[in-house]
Amino acid sequence: MSPRRRPIAAAAAVAASVLLFTGCSVPSFLGGGTELSEPTGESVAAELEPYYSQVLEWERCDDLMCATATAPLDWSDPGEGEIELALVRKPASGQKIGSLLVNPGGPGGSGFDFIAESIDYAVGAPLQERFDVVGFDPRGVGRSSPVTCVDAARMDEFLYGIVPAERGSDEWIAEVTEANRQFGQACADETGELLGNVDTVSAAHDLDLLRAILGDDRLNYLGYSYGSFLGATYAGLYPEKTGRLVLDGAIDPTTSNQEVNIAQSVGFEDALKAYLADCLTGEECPFSGSVDDAADEVSRLLASVSESPLRGSDGRMLGADALVTAIIYPLYSAESWPYLSDMFESVMFGEADTALAFADLYNGREPDGTYRDNSTEAFRAVNCLDYTYDDDPAKMRADAEELAQAAPIIGPYFGYGDIGCAQWPVTSEGDREAIAAEGAAPIMVIGTTGDPATPYQWAVALAEQLDSGFLVSYDGEGHTAYRKSNACVDDTVESFFIDGTVPASDPEC
Repeated sequence: MSPRRRPIAAAAAVAASVLLFTGCSVPSFLGGGTELSEPTGESVAAELEPYYSQVLEWERCDDLMCATATAPLDWSDPGEGEIELALVRKPASGQKIGSLLVNPGGPGGSGFDFIAESIDYAVGAPLQERFDVVGFDPRGVGRSSPVTCVDAARMDEFLYGIVPAERGSDEWIAEVTEANRQFGQACADETGELLGNVDTVSAAHDLDLLRAILGDDRLNYLGYSYGSFLGATYAGLYPEKTGRLVLDGAIDPTTSNQEVNIAQSVGFEDALKAYLADCLTGEECPFSGSVDDAADEVSRLLASVSESPLRGSDGRMLGADALVTAIIYPLYSAESWPYLSDMFESVMFGEADTALAFADLYNGREPDGTYRDNSTEAFRAVNCLDYTYDDDPAKMRADAEELAQAAPIIGPYFGYGDIGCAQWPVTSEGDREAIAAEGAAPIMVIGTTGDPATPYQWAVALAEQLDSGFLVSYDGEGHTAYRKSNACVDDTVESFFIDGTVPASDPEC
């Protein structure tokens, strides 16, 4: 069997009941292709009235419409400053029902870019016909008032730097702790007060503001992955304002940070083994023997680069943490598995560039060394506020051992994650509780049985917690299901959004 070689450019291919809707009048037009929104005009507290009564000025941006909203910096004290929220909208092509806000996940994903660059991937044609599809960057993200931390060179060191000490040793913990302390301090210095106000509860309050100034009495919302947690949080805060919410790739709000680490390490390891089983049936697989044999080889490969990192052509080093990132990235979609084979083969030959390219795609790093967005900074900032953390070495070592037992290949590299947020300059106030959202309209929760990032059991748990939640299951591989699975899922989602159709039972797509 001759080895396959593909150019590094191949890595780029991996990226790729009836409710009454009111207050959805046609927007007014100004000259030059500008439109004005018509807020609902609802009664709110006096200090919030200037925000809820603001009129969006939509201006053409290519084939779409773009606008900027303002929101309170601190929802608990609306008079103490404001932030900006960037929005992009594709107007409904047919008879409009209302607005549909879309969040791609993360936290830190740009809903603006998601809609502006890949609306057909995000939302099907039937929804584009009946809704104004609105992408937005949550607070702290992208074009909205962003979390900012370090320049590209320092980000490279933070993400790809090699700590020479043994993982988990006192020396290793001390060095990682100091690196994370410096990173957090840089974020505080560059971002200011916003850093303490990018939590999911604050973002959910922003969602209600956007709903009102878009002119919708109820929120229609499609949230993927972390976006499901944002949507569920909104439902918990504003159950009477829920319209049709679809939460795809759901997160269980009750999970702790360690429980997330265990579930995801097991999920990605299961996806890795599914890839290996598929790979071993082909003629060009870089592995041989049984699935267990191949899994052992992956473990040895990770141990090898941990002991002796590989140097890339740009001078960066590929260590075990970066290689795990490179492995995880293609596991989000079974369609990317062939590229994962290319990456594994290149590392087996002692080459680092393809793996670094995969890690770069995951981290948002461009080929010229710049970073295309602030997703890494935003991801850290939001999670540090949404969960609680404990960096006691004994506790972290016990957690790391639990991870290694649960997922022997991936788990060892998911440990010690509390260090980063335990060093965060803003104290976490995250409270992981079940969300019932009593009184909310029906809420669709979608779970994929082979989802490595948001395991299926999380969707089951969320659907059970929500007073009006109902589960739609997709039996398959990959992260999230709408627009990525089959007609059963797509039709169920679109019928719910357009007609309010709630399945009599889980359609088990």
